[in-house]
Amino acid sequence: MTPLSQPFFQHALLAGSLVAAACGLVGYFLVLRAQVFTADALSHVAFTGAMAALAVGFDLRLGLFAATIAIALLFGALGRRARPDDVVIGSVFSWVLGVGAFFVTLYATSRSTADGTAGVSVLFGSIFGISAAHAVTSALLAGVVCLVMLTAARPLLFATVDEAVAAARGVPVRLLGFGFLAVAGASAAEATQAVGSLLLLGLLAAPAGAAIRLTDRPYRALALSTGLAVAEMWVGLFGSYAVPQMPPSFAVMAAATAVYAATFLIRRPVPRIR
Repeated sequence: MTPLSQPFFQHALLAGSLVAAACGLVGYFLVLRAQVFTADALSHVAFTGAMAALAVGFDLRLGLFAATIAIALLFGALGRRARPDDVVIGSVFSWVLGVGAFFVTLYATSRSTADGTAGVSVLFGSIFGISAAHAVTSALLAGVVCLVMLTAARPLLFATVDEAVAAARGVPVRLLGFGFLAVAGASAAEATQAVGSLLLLGLLAAPAGAAIRLTDRPYRALALSTGLAVAEMWVGLFGSYAVPQMPPSFAVMAAATAVYAATFLIRRPVPRIR
């Protein structure tokens, strides 16, 4: 029996493909804007938000999206021109980890009869366990993220490469910064459901990092980052199906790491100076 004939695999492939595409698009700008630490912080924010929602009896997805988007916007508000620095991120990061520890304890003590595996699913993902309705919802949300990123790609690229000139030309640099952080937060929430909060940084950073190493052309790198993320998701899902002992999140990250490592073996031609 082929994996594509299995309903659970179809759901995982549908949601995973769109989530990976969104992460590839967002991750490219995170790397280009030197905001990878932001993605790292959002991975821990995702866990805290999910555990907070579970502790008070709400759906963990509500906590995921509310926490990641709110904290991402807070990063922007505390930073310069909606571009947070490492001090801001580190300070909020530490506070969020403390809040997360509190909600983990609250969930474990006040809801002992609840699903004991929920925290593990948030940490490591549960893409093979999503329902058809959940898969469609995830795919639609990820599709919206992709559409927003493609629409804003040109002005966002301008504001990223030369912020001062972009502002002088009338580009709403600060508004773009806030919008991008909100989209990054939504992408982090989506990726948490696929590969878990501990590993979502790899899905956001590794494909984009590999694409930037392979080409200097922005739009080609953006497309390559998206394509690599989707391909790595497929490799991970099919690999995990073939080897049931291998978790899908690990398989996806293994593929992403292998591709990024392989880029160091490729020598890019040095342009001739006339």
